[in-house]
Amino acid sequence: MPFFSLTQVSRITGGQLSGDPEIRVRGVAPLDTAGPEELSLVAGHRYLSYVHATKAAAVLVSESLSREVPGAVARVVVPDPHVALTQLLPVLYPEPKVEPSVHPTAVLEGGVVLGNRVAIGAYTVVEEGSHLGDDVRIGAHVMISRGCEVGSATVIHPHVTLYPGVRIGARCLVRSGARLGSDGFGHAWMDGQHRKIPQVGGCVIEDDVEIGANTTIDRGSIGDTTVGRGTKIDNLVQIGHNCRLGRHVIIVSQVGISGSTTIDDGAVIGGQVGIVGHITVGAGAKVGAQAGVIGDVAPGSTVSGYPARPHKEAMRASAALQRLPGLMERIGRIERAVFPNKTP
Repeated sequence: MPFFSLTQVSRITGGQLSGDPEIRVRGVAPLDTAGPEELSLVAGHRYLSYVHATKAAAVLVSESLSREVPGAVARVVVPDPHVALTQLLPVLYPEPKVEPSVHPTAVLEGGVVLGNRVAIGAYTVVEEGSHLGDDVRIGAHVMISRGCEVGSATVIHPHVTLYPGVRIGARCLVRSGARLGSDGFGHAWMDGQHRKIPQVGGCVIEDDVEIGANTTIDRGSIGDTTVGRGTKIDNLVQIGHNCRLGRHVIIVSQVGISGSTTIDDGAVIGGQVGIVGHITVGAGAKVGAQAGVIGDVAPGSTVSGYPARPHKEAMRASAALQRLPGLMERIGRIERAVFPNKTP
């Protein structure tokens, strides 16, 4: 791994250097574990206590916190350390180059169209009529069913399954174990039993979407399940049939979204949130972790708790619940004083 001087780091991140410009680093690590050849970052007040003892060669720090970093610590001052990392990490840790090739064990059926510079890993199956764009990378043991489309520069990691007719845009990232276009959970009660409703819609993923490991996105029952451009989905998320996710939505791990739900542009859904079907989460709304959403969420609002309600209201309710044991004890004392002969 090559070394980079702090001068180079400041140029890459657009930051202001304070300290020896010839200090050289070749990696990034947390403040408490960083060594003398590594850079670290101070992204909030709670990390300042680690700076005094850090062995890091230098730190990335925001403008607002720079004055609180001890003077002896070299630093690169940037508007946002996390944004600076997105610029710096690809330089410090470049991805291995993947040579275009089709592994001898891969199976490509008739009518498959491959763009330029495509790489397909071992034991992958691409069924008839599928189309892979330029610079697509497919890992090992991937199943791409008939009639799928994968846009240019998209990366699909090992053990992903694309069911028939799935369409994925350009520059997407699909992590291992994801299942896209599986049948939605739709049944009708007929003749004394549950009968499966055929799921004949599609699954459409627009450009620049990231889908986490072991996430499942169902196809539509009729019509499409859609995920809008720039949306980022964490691991272990379930998205039901006919859901419509807008652009630049963030969904954290272990979220479950029931069918026919709309998540509008820029919404943020915290971890382990459950959302019932046939509702709308408005643009820019934020849903706190483990919330249970049973009705529409207004655009720009912040909700939490179960049932999900305005965050401040949910916090007051939670605080009141914590006081409940003491309140019950007080009521008990009052009852015993007023009604001393009352049988419990």
